[in-house]
Amino acid sequence: MNKAITDGLVLMPPPFSAGLNLWSREDGRPGSGSYAGQSNAAYVPADQDFGGCLELQKTASTQRLRSYIETPIIPGLYLRVTARVKAVAGNLPSVRIAAWAGASNNSNVTSVPQTGPSVALTTYGEVVTVSAIIATGNRSGVDMAWGATPVFGHFGLDLTGPTGGVVRIDDIEIEDITSAFLRDLMDWVDVRDFGARGDGVTDDAAAFDAADTYARNNQVSVLVSKGTYFLNTNVTFTSKVRFEGTVSMPSQFRLSCTRDYNMDTYEAAFGDEEEGFRRGLQVLFHFTDHTVFDLSGRRVLLKSPVDVAAVSGLNTLVQRRVLANGMLEAGNSTAWNDVTTTSVATYTPTSNAVRLTGVANVANIPVGSRVTGTGVGREVYVASKDVGAGTIELSRPLWGAAGTRTYTFTRYQYLLDFSNWANLGRFEMRDIEFQCNGRCSAVMLPSAGIGTIISDCTFNKPKDRGITSIKEGCQGLHVDQCQFLSNEQPLRVQDRTTIAMNVNSNDPKIRNNRIVRFAHFAILGGSGNMIIGNHFFQGDDQTAGVRRAGIVFTSTNVKTLITGNYVDNCYIEWGNEHDSAPEFNSEFSFGGLTITGNIFTCTDSAPSLSFIVVTPYGPGHFINGFSMSDNAFRTVNNNIDRVDAVDTTHATLDYSRFRNVIIEANTYNGVNQITQSPVTIQHDQNTEASIWLVDTAGFLPFGSRARNVMGLVKENAVRNASNVIDYTMPYCETERGTDGRMIQLRWQQAVRGRVQATIRCDNPN
Repeated sequence: MNKAITDGLVLMPPPFSAGLNLWSREDGRPGSGSYAGQSNAAYVPADQDFGGCLELQKTASTQRLRSYIETPIIPGLYLRVTARVKAVAGNLPSVRIAAWAGASNNSNVTSVPQTGPSVALTTYGEVVTVSAIIATGNRSGVDMAWGATPVFGHFGLDLTGPTGGVVRIDDIEIEDITSAFLRDLMDWVDVRDFGARGDGVTDDAAAFDAADTYARNNQVSVLVSKGTYFLNTNVTFTSKVRFEGTVSMPSQFRLSCTRDYNMDTYEAAFGDEEEGFRRGLQVLFHFTDHTVFDLSGRRVLLKSPVDVAAVSGLNTLVQRRVLANGMLEAGNSTAWNDVTTTSVATYTPTSNAVRLTGVANVANIPVGSRVTGTGVGREVYVASKDVGAGTIELSRPLWGAAGTRTYTFTRYQYLLDFSNWANLGRFEMRDIEFQCNGRCSAVMLPSAGIGTIISDCTFNKPKDRGITSIKEGCQGLHVDQCQFLSNEQPLRVQDRTTIAMNVNSNDPKIRNNRIVRFAHFAILGGSGNMIIGNHFFQGDDQTAGVRRAGIVFTSTNVKTLITGNYVDNCYIEWGNEHDSAPEFNSEFSFGGLTITGNIFTCTDSAPSLSFIVVTPYGPGHFINGFSMSDNAFRTVNNNIDRVDAVDTTHATLDYSRFRNVIIEANTYNGVNQITQSPVTIQHDQNTEASIWLVDTAGFLPFGSRARNVMGLVKENAVRNASNVIDYTMPYCETERGTDGRMIQLRWQQAVRGRVQATIRCDNPN
C-alpha cells in the first residue's frame, strides 16, 4: 500500500534548489528563522556525490534543519525520513533525523520522541546515510512512535557534537513505507500500528477507533497484540477483532465487539472469565444490532452476584435481549451469604395493603428481601423502600398481620439479580445452566417487565430459590423445558425449604419442566396461569411420609389450566394467603381452575395425603367454577383416603354456595374414596318406606353437600307391601342428613326397590 498515492498525501519536503527560505534553522513553525541569507549556509548546485545540495557550517551545539512543510501524520501511516550527509572540513559532527511533532491545536507534543538514532561522521568525503521511521504505531523498527496525538510534523535533521565543521546535505526524502509493516497479504491490522501503547496507562481508545476504521474500510480484521490497553471511553469494533493482549476500562464504559460478540471474545479481551462475562452482558443492553450474548458453551465461575442493572448502567429497556448457551457457576465466596435483618413495622391493610410503615432500621433492609413473620404468606418480598419515610412496599399483601409486630427480612443472593431494573421487558435466558452449588439462588426477576422467557435451562442446587419475583416483572413469564434440581434431595419433605419459583403477576406459561424434590415447585399469586406438561416430584424415602404442595395458588379466582402434568408425591394447594382481607366480601371466591388430563401419583405416602387441597384463610368462601376431568390418580404401597380435601386450619368453605363444580371421567387406583360431581348413586331400598334416604357416601368433593338432583331413574319395578308395582315418581329433598350430604326421596306410599340418582354438589349455573 502507498498512502502517498492512495490518500493523496504530500510527504516530500522541497529540494534545497527551491530556495533556502523554505528551510528553518529552528523548529520549522511559521515565523521561525530560515537559512535564507545566513552566512553559514549555501546552496551548492553541483556536488560530485549529490548534485545540488546544502552546504552548512555547524555554529551551534545543536544545529537544526527543519522543513516548513507540515507533513501529515495519520494512524496507520509509517514514514521513513532519510538524509545523505558528508563532512567536508573542520570538526566532525554527528547527525540524526529530527522533527517537531505538532498536535491539532498547533502545540508541540513534547511527550513523544522527536529525534532518531545519531550517526557520527568519521571521515571527510564519506557519504553517510541517516534515517528514522516515524509512525503512530508502537511497532518494532519504529524509531519515533508518536501515538495518536500528533497530527503533523516538521521534519529535518540535527547536527550535534563539536562546532566549526562543514557538511554537505543531499535533499531530504520522506517516503511512505507502510507496506513494510502492513503487507497487503495480511488480513489484519494491529492496534499498535495506529498509536496504541499497550502500557496499561496511556488511553489507547483513539488508536482502537482508528484501527477499526481502517479495518472496516479495507475489509480486514483488527489484532490487539500483546500488552495491556487502557481505554477511558466507550470503544466499538465494527470489524472483526482478535485479542492477544487485554484491555482495562472503567466500569461505566463499554467495549462493543459487534462482529465477535460472544463469551470467548470478552474473556480474551479482559483476561478474566467473570469480568469478560460482566462486560459482555453490559454491552447486550446497549447495542441494537445484536440481541444474543452467546456464552460459547462456556462455564463462567462467579465470585459474587451479578447486579445486572448496575452492570448495564440502565434500569429500563423493553427490547428483546437474550443470554444463551453456557453455565454460570457460584464459586466459593462469602459474597453469597444471606443478609438477615429483624425489624418492627406496622401493617394497616385498610390504608395500603402492600405497605409497611414505621419500619425500624429500614435503611439496612435490602430490596428483594423475603419477609417472614406471623400473618405473612409464602413468598412475600420487599419490592422497594423509602428510607426517609420509613416505609417498605411489599410484593404481596399480608393475610393476617394487621398492627405492629416484628418481621424478619432475609435477602438471598442470586447468580443473576435483575431486581434493580425498574422495567425490563422481553428478556430471555436460553440453554443456561445455573450451577448454584448450594451456595446461592439462581435468578431474581426485575421489578417490572412483560414477557421474560426462560427456556431449556437447568437450575442446579439452588440454596434457597430458583426463580424469584419481587414485584410485577413476572407478567407473562414463560418457563419452558427447564430442569430444577433441588439442593435438598436427601432431606425429608417436611425439612425442605427451597422453592423452585414464584410468580406474582398474571399469565405465566409454565410448560414441560422437570422439578425434583423441592419444598414447593411454584407459588403462584396471579391468574391466567397455564401449567402444562410438567413433572414435579417431591417425595422422599420415608414410609407413610408427609407430603407438601407442589403448586400453591395464593389467590381465589385463578383462571388457570393445569393440563398434562405428572404430579408426583405432592399436591395442588389452592388458598388466598396473599389477601389482606381473607374473609369473603363481595368478591370472586375460589374459581376458574381447570385440572385436565394429568397423572397424580404417590409412593409410601401417609393416608391423609390429598392431591387437591383448598385452604381458605378467611370464612365465607366457596367454589364457583372448578373442573377436574380425565385425570389418573394412583398410589403405590399405601392407599390414600381421597384425592380432595379442605384445610380448615384458618376457615372452612360455605358449601351452600358451590356453583359449576364438575369432577368426572377420572380414574382412581389406591384411593379409598373416589370423587365425582355429578355422581350417580345406586340406592337399594329393601324394606318398604315412603321416605328413602340416599347417601352420597363421600363421593362429592371437598366434603360438600348434595345440593341438586339432576336425574332419578327407577331400575326395575318399585313395589309396595302388596307387591304391586308403583308407577308414581317421588319428589326430592336435598341437603339432608349429616352435613347435608344426603337427599330424601318422598313417595306417595311405602315402597321398596332400586333407583339411580344423579346428584350434584352445586348449582349448575
